[in-house]
Amino acid sequence: MATSSLLLVLALQLSGALAHNNGLALTPQMGWNTWNHFGCDISEDTILSAAKSFIDYGLPNYGYGYILMDDCWQAPARNATTGAPIADPTKFPNGVASLADQIHSLGLKFGIYSSAGMYTCGGKFGSLGYETIDAQTYAEWGVDYLKYDNCYNEGQAGTPKLSYDRYANMSNALNATGRPILYSMCNWGEDGPWNFAPTIANSWRISGDIYDNYDRFDERCPCTSMIDCKLAGYHCAMTRIIDFAAPVSQKAGQNHWNDLDMLEVGNGGMTYDEYVTHFSMWALLKSPLILGNDVTNMTNETLSVITNDAIIAVNQDANGSPVERMWNTPISTGGTLSLWSGSLVNNTYVIALLNTSPDAQTVSVNFTDVFIDQGPSYQAGTYEIYDLWQKDDAGAWGASVGTYTGSIPDVQIGTHQVKVWKAEPTSSVSRRDLSEL
Repeated sequence: MATSSLLLVLALQLSGALAHNNGLALTPQMGWNTWNHFGCDISEDTILSAAKSFIDYGLPNYGYGYILMDDCWQAPARNATTGAPIADPTKFPNGVASLADQIHSLGLKFGIYSSAGMYTCGGKFGSLGYETIDAQTYAEWGVDYLKYDNCYNEGQAGTPKLSYDRYANMSNALNATGRPILYSMCNWGEDGPWNFAPTIANSWRISGDIYDNYDRFDERCPCTSMIDCKLAGYHCAMTRIIDFAAPVSQKAGQNHWNDLDMLEVGNGGMTYDEYVTHFSMWALLKSPLILGNDVTNMTNETLSVITNDAIIAVNQDANGSPVERMWNTPISTGGTLSLWSGSLVNNTYVIALLNTSPDAQTVSVNFTDVFIDQGPSYQAGTYEIYDLWQKDDAGAWGASVGTYTGSIPDVQIGTHQVKVWKAEPTSSVSRRDLSEL
């Protein structure tokens, strides 16, 4: 009996391992989703207008490629005869297949939403028990991406095996269609998806839902860590999600990513420096970069943040390694100062200094900390340092700010700011004015 059970588990894991290997999300996916700004107030016009604005703003040139239709696209009920999903005929009078065709004609990809439950979070019909017909229908419609939520899951959660089985059903159904469909699990970090989702999905949410706030504690996001969190909740402030992501960054890599939730940049709840932190840390932690603002009406400031191609290049780096937090020091007035580092292709590195405290800080960034995993020769090395939020003389992000050995000394960082540098090894020992940092 025990042997048979073990073989069944191994068979499920093997089938899942094949299901996620769909050639997609070799780097974290990039695009736009309706939910953060529009919620349930969506229609065919909402989505097509966003897609056209993508083209007008040139966002595909920066890697943004998916237009994602979130919850509330569904009709009141499924097809009574076949059980197939149906779109709301008022919101989508031409149907989902026509919408997908129009998105594709713009050179973009199209995504849809459902939930691994009886209902979606918006109270529409979910996909629990309908995985096969839903996956087949999505493929017939020309869907390229599925965001798969966790509401009304009928109690089929509470252990990794329960969550794995429920989400693997849709993974296998998508794989069986023969159409490559990026599979984005959204189970809020419940049951530690970073331990099982890499075998069945391209990405998985690690926490409760984000909201457009820097650091406010909310009882609806009660956990202090997502490790063994029993209630992921929602209304999770941006920096809380960064803390949640820190210990599980080791679980992400090519084709399988920790999803920190959709971006709030441009929605108005944070300052410019806070949105710079938001965009930077999502990129460095290799989260999918899914815009959540109204992309038909963006300020120049918002556009400048989401099109920083030096930061995007870190997110899309082929090495596929998220940054790790090297240290995290509490500040007496609140918040912390933390150091992050990670490897990039061609023996280059990314370094970030994050100040979540209400006061400006001055600190030296020691290479013994930055290169703790690389060893003494790296720690004693000399590096050309590029500030990825500073423009060079040609107007490109990523200006060189000097060559440093052993440390970047006396870095000044303002409240709620982040500093992001790229480090390239060099034999040069010249140094430049520290005031540029």
